[in-house]
Formats: sequence, C-alpha cells, structure tokens
Amino acid sequence: MGTSVEDEKTSSVVADGPQAADVHDEVPVTPASRAQRWFKATTEFLAQWGIETNGIDPILPEDRTDTRLYQMFFVWFSANINILAFGTGTTGPAFFGLGLRDTLLIILVVDVISCAIPAYFAVFGPKLGMRSMVLARYSWGYYGSIIPSAFTVFSMQGFLILNCIIGGQMLASVSDHLNDTLGIVIIGVISLVVTFFGYKVIHWYETVAWIPSVIAFIVMLGTGGKHLGSNIPAGPPASAASVLSYATTVGSSVISWCMMTPDYGVYHTGKASSKRVFLYSYAGFLAASLVAHMLGAAFAAGAPAVPSWEAGFDNGNSIGGLVEAVLSPAGGFGKFLTVLVALFIPSACAPTMYTFASSFMTIHAWFARVPRYVYTVVSEAILIPVAIVGAVHFYDTFVDILNVIGYWSTVFAAIVIVEHLVFRKNDWGRYDLAQWSNPRELPPGFAAVLAFACACGIIVPCMAQVWYTGPIAAAGTGDIGIIVGFVLAAGVYPIFRAVERGLARR
Repeated sequence: MGTSVEDEKTSSVVADGPQAADVHDEVPVTPASRAQRWFKATTEFLAQWGIETNGIDPILPEDRTDTRLYQMFFVWFSANINILAFGTGTTGPAFFGLGLRDTLLIILVVDVISCAIPAYFAVFGPKLGMRSMVLARYSWGYYGSIIPSAFTVFSMQGFLILNCIIGGQMLASVSDHLNDTLGIVIIGVISLVVTFFGYKVIHWYETVAWIPSVIAFIVMLGTGGKHLGSNIPAGPPASAASVLSYATTVGSSVISWCMMTPDYGVYHTGKASSKRVFLYSYAGFLAASLVAHMLGAAFAAGAPAVPSWEAGFDNGNSIGGLVEAVLSPAGGFGKFLTVLVALFIPSACAPTMYTFASSFMTIHAWFARVPRYVYTVVSEAILIPVAIVGAVHFYDTFVDILNVIGYWSTVFAAIVIVEHLVFRKNDWGRYDLAQWSNPRELPPGFAAVLAFACACGIIVPCMAQVWYTGPIAAAGTGDIGIIVGFVLAAGVYPIFRAVERGLARR
C-alpha cells in the first residue's frame, strides 16, 4: 500500500550528510511531542486489551477474513428495531396529521424502496475494505470529500442526540427519581462504553441487542392491541403536501444510514457474494424498519382515544412516555421492559458514534493523527448537553434533524452510486486502494462538488421545515427536497464527471 498523507506527515525524518544533527544533541520536548507519545503509549495499552486501535487506512484483502455474513443482518436489524424508528412512525399521525391507513401505506412504499440504498452501500465494505468517507474520495476527491466527511460528523451527532433524548425520556417515565437529563446521561455513557471497544464488540453487541425491543413490541401488542382497532379515528383526508413531507421524513431516517453501512463490513471477506451481502443487509433494514415504523404509527394514532397513552405521549413530545403507558398494564414487568429497551438504545448509538469518529479522522490528516477512541469521548462531550436542550421541543428537533440529514445524504448517495455504476462499471478492481490518500491520483472532485451545489440549489426552495419553508414547498408540494435533490445530483454528476475525466484523466 502506498504511503499515506497521514503517514508522511507523522513519520520522523532522518537527515544525512554534514548537516545532520549530532546524535548526542538533545531533542527539545514540545507539548505536541508529549501528546504523541502519550497517545502512542495509551494506544498500545488499549490494544493489549482487545480495543480496536486501527485508523482509517483501508483493510487489505488478506486481512478481510470474517465469513460471518449473517452479522450484516443483525447489525442493521438491531440498529433499526428500536424506539428511534418507532418514533419516526409516530410522526405521521402526531406531527403531519395523517390518518393511520395513509400512514401505513406511506411507510410500506417508502421502506421497501429506501432500504435498498443503505443495503447497497453495505456491499462496499467487504469488497473494498474502506470506511464510507474514505470511499467518498474516489468520487469527491481528496479535498472535496471534506464536505461529506464534515456533514457526516454533524449527522451522526444528530442521530446520537435523538436516540439519547428518547432513551432519557423512557428512563424518566418509569421513576419519579429520574428526569430526562439523568436518563440522557445514562444512555450516553452506555453508548460510549460500547463504541470505545470498537468494531468487534459492536458486532457482538448488535447480535443480541435486538432481543429486548422485539420482546417489548410483542408485549405492547398484547397490552394495547385492543385499542388499535375501530377506536382509532379515520383522520382527515391526506393532502399531497403532508403525504410527501412524511414520506421524505421516513425516507431520510433510512437512507441516511448509507453514510455508515460500509464501515461495518471492512473486516468481512471480500470473496463474499455481493448479492448475499446486499440481501442480508436489506432484510435487516426492511424487517426492522417496517415493524418499528408501523407500530409507532399505530400507537400514536390510537393515543387520543386512550387517556393514559395521551398523557404519557405529552402532546407528541415524549415517545418514551407513550411506550411506558402502553406497557403499564403489564405492571412491574412493563416497567422492567421499558428500562431494558432504553438501556439497549445504544444498539443504534454505537454504530453512529463509531462512524462519527472515523469520519472526523477523514476530514484532514491532522485529525487522523488522533486515535479513534479519543473522538468517541469528544462525541460524548457534545452529545449530552445538546440532547438535554433538544429534549424540551422534541418533535421540532426530531423532524428538523432527520430531514436536514436526509437532504444531503441522498445527494451523497446519488453521486457515489453513479460513480460506481457509470464510471467504474460496477468493477471493484477499478478502485486503486494504494492511492486512497494520494490527492494527485484520486479524482479532482470538482464534478461531485458542482453536482452537490446544484442539488442544494434545488433543495432549498423545496424545503418545508419549522424554521424555513421554500417557495416551491409553500406552493403546496410539501417537502420534496430529498426527492429532487437525488434526481438532480444523479442527472448532472455524469455530465460534470465526464468533463472532469476528459481534463484531468483521472
């Protein structure tokens, strides 16, 4: 593998000839050198305990040996069969004012289509051994990829905030001695512990983390199923704007996983069938998303007819309170399940925090010098105070974060997919892994940046958020920013890239 920019900047230089420093001269000890020595010693110590200390270098084919492809199902099933996905489902009736029938139909159509995108990205991990933001360099260029890397850092932090808010609400709902703030801290600390250990521990954890949520959802159907029939009002006729806005919210919550799915297959064998990796991942995404989204929609739609549910739901501001209220007929077992589900919310937080760290390291060579585990601590320090503030206005926070992430992640997906299918002919051999950090051998990135700028230009007038509604969305279309952004990026990128290749020959 070629020498990376990171390695070049951190390697020591030995002088030759008469200008070489005397070996007996004392080398001044600077704060930077002390920090580097401390990081090195700490990393070596942690590696002895099995904690992942690898950086963002692509994993060589001979090191991609894990044949347990079923993990691709469990990591994405566990990450999505949770209360955040349940919360996404609730936004249909609670935030967009849709009836249950319309909400369920939207969920079915959107999930079947949108789950294919992150599942397709999962194939890149075993085939190339590259994290998602390193992969981005092969279309966005070395310097252009700073844009998606920075956006991914903010997006992952947004996901973490949402998950910790819901987990904190759930813990607070079962005890008068706990409030949302303390609950958020507890969920954040558990997520930090799981992520700190790295790739192998995350995969092991995700293999079992789905169990509490599945049990809780079954019990919720047992205790609250009788209220999900004719008691649910039909709801007003759905407008095109509300249908499209809810569809983009659901789609955003699923498609945005594409920014991280390659990260969790980099140690799996590259000899695996692409079809098998895709199907395992797609099954995990689809099964979990359909169940969680539809259950969330059903219980939110039924809440107005059940006083205890409505009180727990707190006008749509407490997903955890709704879950606790539905489980309350089960008595102490219901409270136990509520706590257990909350404590396993890190099944979604751990992959998110891990990708936060690897994406941060990809922004610049300077950041790559800092070990991955340091960034998990940085993420935690940002996460807790912001989540505490965001919990006050949960649904506004929820919808805003999901849609803003969705706007740019769909554009990112369009560019990477077009690059792979059109210009690299779906051929993994066209990626030169040795050049992953060589700006002169990677694409210049102008095509991707221009396509991204064009997509943003059409997304903004099509947005419909609490804080801004564009003129196209205000005309009655609803929020269609994600749809038009994806289509435009997929349409203009091939044109820009063809010109770029003609000029730069790479």
